[in-house]
Amino acid sequence: MSQTPFVTDLMAGVVAKNPAEPEFHQAVLEAADSFELALDRRPEYRRAKIVERLIEPERVILFRVPWQNDKGEYQVNRGFRIEMNSAIGPYKGGLRFHPSVNLGILKFLAFEQVLKNSLTTLPMGGGKGGSDFDPKGKSDDEVMRFCQSFMSELARHIGPNTDVPAGDIGVGGREIGFLFGQYKRIRNEFTGVLTGKGVNWGGSLMRPEATGYGAVYFAAEMLKTRNKTLEGLTCLVSGSGNVAQYTIQKLLLFGAKPVTVSDSSGYIFDESGITTEKLAFIMDLKNVRRGRIKEYADKFKGAVFTPIDAKGDHNPLWNHKASCAFPSATQNEINGKDATNLLKNGVFVVSEGANMPTNLDGVHQFLQEKILYGPGKAANAGGVATSGLEMSQNSVRINWTWEEVDAKLHTIMRNIHRNCFETAETYGHKGNYVMGANIAGFVKVADAMLDQGLV
Repeated sequence: MSQTPFVTDLMAGVVAKNPAEPEFHQAVLEAADSFELALDRRPEYRRAKIVERLIEPERVILFRVPWQNDKGEYQVNRGFRIEMNSAIGPYKGGLRFHPSVNLGILKFLAFEQVLKNSLTTLPMGGGKGGSDFDPKGKSDDEVMRFCQSFMSELARHIGPNTDVPAGDIGVGGREIGFLFGQYKRIRNEFTGVLTGKGVNWGGSLMRPEATGYGAVYFAAEMLKTRNKTLEGLTCLVSGSGNVAQYTIQKLLLFGAKPVTVSDSSGYIFDESGITTEKLAFIMDLKNVRRGRIKEYADKFKGAVFTPIDAKGDHNPLWNHKASCAFPSATQNEINGKDATNLLKNGVFVVSEGANMPTNLDGVHQFLQEKILYGPGKAANAGGVATSGLEMSQNSVRINWTWEEVDAKLHTIMRNIHRNCFETAETYGHKGNYVMGANIAGFVKVADAMLDQGLV
């Protein structure tokens, strides 16, 4: 796509200042033309250099994390926290533990988080962090020692009114528990500094389910605009963590038919559909036994396992007949060829449970074909929205019921959808949820930045 002079100049600066950070470049580029529409209507944003300030983190924290494995050997990893923007509230965003973690990936995630958190209507700024530590294959004691070392440094930079991290890839309930315990030990206070906590010590019901449920709620809202429902629709789901598991669970409750699930080793295709019984097996496999998804195909007749092809130019998971796709694994898992395959096979709904799972080529194809495409910053905002609800419960020391939290989540996702839909229409791009999400998220943050002066 051709770029306007504003976008060209902006991206030249981004690339020059942030070399070797392609994911961050991609995230800014995907949003830049939307921002320009807002700048044209609100010239004060341009004068105040709001976009240029928004893409520059308020603070970047980089530190070493020394720890000892079970063999007594010393290990050293890198720890990060990107405190991106606090115009509408304390920094809020997950911690990711994965070998791929680097500055560029975390900056892209933090930038997306600012807009996503703005869309929730809750008072949360945007941040992201993590480490290149890989919890996979580590013992509980090794994970605990790493988390304690990581938090020993991070603790001085976070707090319930400053920065409230959560989980992400590689950081589940076990890791949040170890991190919270160390924070409490260092600071001598029991406070809502992390979300995703255990329900019996400050956590919120519905938090594990929230991102997956939210992505399905968003898809259902998009379908309503065309007088359709999820009932009977075949759905492709990637990933096998919390997001994928609860996406599948909610799809089943809506009467849909999920047929795929994956991990880093490959994916399974179950033409007969993943049932509640089969989902229970996946949850035990991934959450308790921490096994590989191939075991699903060994267990259930008719399911086919396809190993990952590192040299392949597309992901065969996205090459099956279906109506809906829920990418719920990681960034850029849908490339241009995958998008072509999805469209060819009848997919007309894409609701992103992961962060930026579709590359720019794929996004352009979805928009050109005018399918119902919910970008991650809108469709997967249910997770951080429920984290915000956990913060609220911690602040007043109460616990809402599962039904109360689910009702609040459903309302938030309806409001996000309406905001994106109406904003896109207002700016002359009806049905373009990418434009709607980018502009709606941006305007709220931009107005707060104007109010607070040059800081």
